[in-house]
Amino acid sequence: MESNSITVLVDNDSWIIPYARKLVEILREKGLDAAFADSADKVRVGWINFMLGCTRIVSDDVLRRNQHNLVVHESELPEGRGFAPMAWQILEGKRQIPICLLEASDAVDAGDIWIRDVIELNGTELCDEWRALQGEKTVQLCLRFVNEYKVLVPVKQEGAPSWYARRRPGDSRLNIDKSVRDQFNLLRIVDNERYPAYFEIDGQVYTLQIFKARGKDGGA
Repeated sequence: MESNSITVLVDNDSWIIPYARKLVEILREKGLDAAFADSADKVRVGWINFMLGCTRIVSDDVLRRNQHNLVVHESELPEGRGFAPMAWQILEGKRQIPICLLEASDAVDAGDIWIRDVIELNGTELCDEWRALQGEKTVQLCLRFVNEYKVLVPVKQEGAPSWYARRRPGDSRLNIDKSVRDQFNLLRIVDNERYPAYFEIDGQVYTLQIFKARGKDGGA
């Protein structure tokens, strides 16, 4: 390893930024030369480029700057490549969400896998809560790569891939003819600010926000 330089890249205003910055601080405390980057052109030459929550295509020129370009993905790859895998699996009713750290490649989510793990859910977590679990597990996987690098062996993906589509605002639409219970997992994955749950009656659209009540009787 010629350099201990590590870049943590988040190229948009993602919710994961605080966790990316936390990762940088922990790496610095370990004596590593770590820096946060908010665009690909700021990626430095070095050992690792962790690309967390990135939405833009990173050029080959940028990828060549580091020995490893690593992304985190929440599915049992090669199953569940694509967009918002955590949200889609919660919608499917899953409570154990696979998560892995893999090498970036020309094909989306197709690189060799360095580490696999699982995010455990109890089925009650709303968006901010399961994102917190996802963010903390992301930090853990990145730190494991740094700490265990000498003994880790990447594994190629095997089997036929499946794909998750990008989630759109329309995916937060509730069916007024279904019960809350039937649509609870949808309510768990909506973002109250960016893409809230909504429904339509007689041509009028209404939005809903969901929060956990603090008191046992449902009060604040």
